Amino acid sequence: MAKQMKYQTIKEVFRRFHELEPEPKGELHHTNAYTLTVAVALSAQATDAGVNKATRDLFKIADTPQKMLALGLDGLTEHIKTIGLFRQKAKNVIKMSQLLVDEFDGEVPSSRAALISLPGVGRKTANVVLNMWFHMPTQAVDTHIFRLGNRTGIAPGKDVDAVERAIEDNVPAEYQLHAHHWLILHGRYVCKARKPVCANCIIRDLCPFEEKTL
Repeated sequence: MAKQMKYQTIKEVFRRFHELEPEPKGELHHTNAYTLTVAVALSAQATDAGVNKATRDLFKIADTPQKMLALGLDGLTEHIKTIGLFRQKAKNVIKMSQLLVDEFDGEVPSSRAALISLPGVGRKTANVVLNMWFHMPTQAVDTHIFRLGNRTGIAPGKDVDAVERAIEDNVPAEYQLHAHHWLILHGRYVCKARKPVCANCIIRDLCPFEEKTL
């Protein structure tokens, strides 16, 4: 774990991220708050590409809680059977859809506490939905961000909650809205787990990672 990076250095890191990609986007396909919530819940221990492939046809016929319930558990399971843990995820999506209809008039709530009350929705999923759909500066820490935060010192922490707090505490306010997207994309395509592509890294000169690769 690297030491906490200095504030001015972090500011320069995100200035460069912003310059390279001013409006970073998540890679999960969705059409509304509900399909986003379902897609993020399905993406746990699965790739975004795999989820997008499974939901391409699903969301054409079930883009609301009511339509998902009409499709039913067996119908949903058939659509997402290529995704890891698909049986449990299908059960959660059906339960989530029922709860949205019963308790929230079929609408995805804009409260973290309410989102976390939904089956299959944890803090990370809630933060993604709040950020991507409701444009709140929440930080969804996945394995990429956890690794990157600790490797670079941008947001070191022993667990995902600590890394989330470190991002909130140390990233300048003007970059908070897109911070987790910049970090995810950088961790996914440049600062990879086994072989980081340091030669292509725009923050290489600011990063304390000792095992820089060529």
